[in-house]
Parts: sequence; C-alpha cells; structure tokens
Amino acid sequence: MVAIWGLFIFYLAGFYIGRIILLRIKNILAVLLLISATNTLAQEPSEKTTPPLDAFAMLPAMTQASLSFDGKKLAIIRATSIDGDYVVEIRPSANLSAEPVTLGASRMEVTGINWLNNEKLLVNFRQNIQDGNDNYWVTKAAIVNADGKGDWRIPFPKENRANYSVMDILPDDPNNILLTYDINDNRIPDVVKFNTNNGSTKTIMRGNDKISGGFIADTEGEIRAGTGYDAATNTIKQYARLTGDDEWREIFSNSPENRENWEFLYFNAANPDEVYVNANLGNDTTGIYTYNIRTGQYSERLFGLESVDAGSVMLSSKSEDRGKLLGFTYTGKYLTRYFVDAAEEALYQGIADLFPGKEISLVSRADDDNAIVIRTTSAKDPGSYFLLTDKKKLDFLGERYPLLKPEYLSDVKYVKYTARDGRKIPAYVTIPQGKAPFPAVVMPHGGPWARDESVFDDWAQLLASHGYIVIQPQYRGSIGFGLDHWKAGDKKWGLEMQDDNDDAAMYLVEKGLAKKDKLAIFGWSYGGYAAFAGSMRDNNIYQCSIAGAGVTDLSRINATLFGANRFGRIRQAPTVKGLSPIEFADKVNVPLLIVHGDIDQRVPVIQSRLFVDKMKDLKKDFKYVELEGADHFSNTLYYRHKTEFYTELLNWLENKC
Repeated sequence: MVAIWGLFIFYLAGFYIGRIILLRIKNILAVLLLISATNTLAQEPSEKTTPPLDAFAMLPAMTQASLSFDGKKLAIIRATSIDGDYVVEIRPSANLSAEPVTLGASRMEVTGINWLNNEKLLVNFRQNIQDGNDNYWVTKAAIVNADGKGDWRIPFPKENRANYSVMDILPDDPNNILLTYDINDNRIPDVVKFNTNNGSTKTIMRGNDKISGGFIADTEGEIRAGTGYDAATNTIKQYARLTGDDEWREIFSNSPENRENWEFLYFNAANPDEVYVNANLGNDTTGIYTYNIRTGQYSERLFGLESVDAGSVMLSSKSEDRGKLLGFTYTGKYLTRYFVDAAEEALYQGIADLFPGKEISLVSRADDDNAIVIRTTSAKDPGSYFLLTDKKKLDFLGERYPLLKPEYLSDVKYVKYTARDGRKIPAYVTIPQGKAPFPAVVMPHGGPWARDESVFDDWAQLLASHGYIVIQPQYRGSIGFGLDHWKAGDKKWGLEMQDDNDDAAMYLVEKGLAKKDKLAIFGWSYGGYAAFAGSMRDNNIYQCSIAGAGVTDLSRINATLFGANRFGRIRQAPTVKGLSPIEFADKVNVPLLIVHGDIDQRVPVIQSRLFVDKMKDLKKDFKYVELEGADHFSNTLYYRHKTEFYTELLNWLENKC
C-alpha cells in the first residue's frame, strides 16, 4: 500500500507540473492556427492539380535542425539547389532573421551535424569515389566553431575511409568527446578520448579479442558495456561490468541459430547495476526489461505489446536528472510513445495539441526546454520543422519537400488483411483523391528483414498523386511484428511471401478500392525481387511489374551478402530460399520494367544485367533502365536519378498496365 500511495503522489506532482507546461504551450495555439490559415490561403492553387515531378524528385530542402545544449544557437542543414548541395546555417535561436554563419564543402556532401558543446559542432561529409571498377564512399567529419572562425579540425585526417565514430559526448567535460577508433592499428576498435580544441587523444579502453566493439558508456561516461565475437562457438557475446569494476561479465550470448531478439539499450540511472534491454525472453514480441549485472536476473516485463515489438526507452538528457526514465516507444502505424513521467507527457501533449492530425517529434531540445525543435509529419506533411522558444513563441523553420502541398497528397490507412492461409498481414494503404475503384500498385518493402514505419512514403504518394491506390504489405518475413511473423518468411521467397503480396492486391479489389484489371507490383531491393517473382506467376493477377535494384539469382546474392561472415551465413543464408527468378525467366508473362543503379554496392547490378540478357534471348516485353552513378539506397539517388526513374515508372504504368 505504501508503494502504491507513493507512486500516486509521484504522478500527482508530475501532473501539476505538466499542467503548467501545457497551459503555457496552449497559449500559442491561436497564433499558430492564424499563421497556418494565412499560409494556406497564400499557397493554395485555384484548382487541385497533379504536382510537378520535381516536387518528388528534388532532394529534401531541409534535413536537420539542432540546438546547442544551452539553446542559444540553432544549426540547420539546408539545400542550396534541387540536387541538395547542402550547407549548415547557424543562427542565434533568439534572432532567426540574423545573417547565418554558413558552413559547407565544395567537393563533399554535408550529411549530418552534432553539437559537441555550446560552441562546437561535428559536421559529417561524404563523397563517392569511382576509380575504375572500385567504387566506394569516403566519409569525413570536421569539428568546427559555431561562429565559423578558426580552422576545421578533422580527427585522424590521414584516414581516407574514416573508421572512427563518435561514441559519446561528455556533458561534464565539454572539451572532450569519446570516439571508437583503432588507435594501435590492430583492426580492433578502441575507445579514445579526443580533445576538440587541440586534437590530442587519450586511450580510455583497448579493444581486445574478447571485447571488440559495441562499447557503451553510462551516464557518467564510464565504459561499462561492449560486444565481442567468439569464433570458437560462432556466437556474439554481450558484456557489462559494475561501476568501477575491471571484471567483465557475460550478460548475453547470441548464436546464429537463435533468432530471439536481444538488444542492450542503456544503463539504468536509478540503479547503476542494471541495464535496460529489449528482448523476447520467451515471448513472441519483444518487451523492455532491466537486467541486473550483479545478480544476473531480469526484471518482470516493464513494457510490451502482443501485436508489435517494443521499441526503446525514453530517457532524460537533462543535467539534473540525466538518464531518468520518461517512457517507452513502439511502432504500430507509426512511432508511438508511452509515458511514465507525467511532466514529459504533458509537454508532448501540449505540443501535439498545436498540430492536430500530425505526428510530432521533439528532435532537439535545450537543456532547460526553453528552446525545442519540433518536427511534424503526417500523410500530407512530408516533414516540417518549427522552433518553440520560452514555451510561447513558435517559428516556422522549413519543410523537407516545400513543393508537396497538402492538396497534392493522399490519406494513408493502416489495415490488416487476411492472407489465403489465415495469417493476418498489416499494411499501409495510400488512397488517391477521386472515386474508387482505382488502378492499384502493390509495393512490398525491401529487406525483407525490415518493415515500413512511416505514414508518409514519397513513392506511394507519387503514385497516388497520379491516381493509383498503393498498398504496402508487411508480408511474412517482416520484422517488428513478433518472432512468428518474422520466421514465417524463412525459405518462402517467391512462395508464401509472394502470396501475401498478391493477397494484398485482392484485398483492395474485394473492398471495392481497386480495379481487378489494373493491378501492378513495384518494389526496390527485396521489393524488386518480389516484383521479379510477381512477373512470372501462374494465373498472374498483375498487368505489369516494375523491379528496382532487385535480386534475381538467390545463390549469387547469398555469396555476395554473407561471404566470409560465418555468423551471417548460418543466421540468414538458410532463410534465403525459394524461387530464384533467373531460373524461371521464361515464365515472365507481363510487361516488366527493370531499373538498377550501375554502382549498386548492396545488390550488384549484375543481378539485373543477367536477367536482362535472358529477357532479350526470350524476346519478352521488357525495358531496362540503368541509372548512371546510382547506388542502392534511397539517399544515394539524386535528382537526375529520380527524374529518370520516376518518368519511366509512371510511363510504364500508364502505357503497359
């Protein structure tokens, strides 16, 4: 009874604190609505039209906004052209109209920023190098002064392909950061304290044959967790140690045959002997637990759901209560937060009330919360950024895709349909404007050990803006929905996994949303594989197929992906079995568009080229588009790639389906 009463008092106190925050934030709601209405009236076209292709093909106009810890400076990554050419702009958060300090590089692309203290940032860059048959990305990072003065400091400048990463900042030691770096050149990462002022280094921990990476520091900056690979048993082992202790204790051993999830999250600030973990521990879906390093015991499940896996813990980053548990996250239709701290919940709710119908993220916060960067998203909002200062003033910072106005975009529903064998399959459905039934596109995600997470998908919205209803099935083999759903895709490539995609199309038909004689399948990566497989099914339901960066030869991709990685070969390679499209090219029975980047490092372009050779010999109805200078992932597709790809995609659907 005492414990329950104490918990009630805790929540009651938090509730009143939260109410104060909530009331302050709600005072600006009327102002926000007025601004929103004004912008809408100024920008709304006289009639609804299809957006220009550039609206989707342009690179994001804004990719990040981040506050210094004291909230006095705001750094934003903005595009300077339709093809990105990003720069960093730094302004006083109290005077956003001030002339910014601008940072950039002529030959390398800005990809990210991190504040290291109130005066310095780490700016990340990349550049693609093509040297004959050798193609790779060079990454660099520079420590720069926020005022733009002084020389840039590049850690380990002689490294061509940077093999270090920022592990942690040290809030109580603002002149130093922790890096993982192979300081003694033995191919095993170490933990190094790096001085941001003079570049001096101090080795904090040597990596070794037992613990060779995955280092994690506690809230005090002490390295207390790490990961190692045991070649003798082919297992990945997780280690942790007590505060001030030299003894490393094995807390989890993962064999490739064991597909249960186990992820080390963070240390528990309330009990330094405990760590938060995300694990199955015998359940179908993962949950959040604490593991006691001293006793070797797990807590009861702190958080979890029956239908989807748990996400992570939300912890405070404020100096006065760093590491305090604020809540948990999970992803159903979208990322959702479950709060255990009433004040934090009230802050989020107060901000959410300013943006009805939008999902909000507090992407950057000053230590005292008097400056907060808010990002909103929804089916009709690809991403907008705002700055809230003093809990009363709201400034619009920018949008990811400013040409994509809400009137061009479509609603997205999260549904579950029943596959032919009775399995429930979650799916996102993007519904175009107009009257059903519509021509439909089934768009399976890549991976396949992945899942769709966002209610805004640029490819789905592109298709919907041209009148196609799009369904994104979370077919068996997708992760995030429990072990059973994940493992159900094993050895089912092109078989039951493909049935799930077809059943998604028929679900739309049965609901009166899609035209049975206007069905297509389109995907990228594994989704491209599914489009290949979908082009050759007996009694095919599709009128055409579009395969992007897809796998056609399962035996060849096994060798490419897993190679010398013994753990990966045993863990995933046995699951990659089923229909190998290149062996059944003669069965292709619908028009097939094939698209691939010529420098794809994930799924080599030879996968499509070999299939194209087969299609030529068989005189099939197909077209091959090879994107020059395009790698595999979407963040390596530039404006020229997207323009060519989207044009071919829309033309194929229009003329072949």
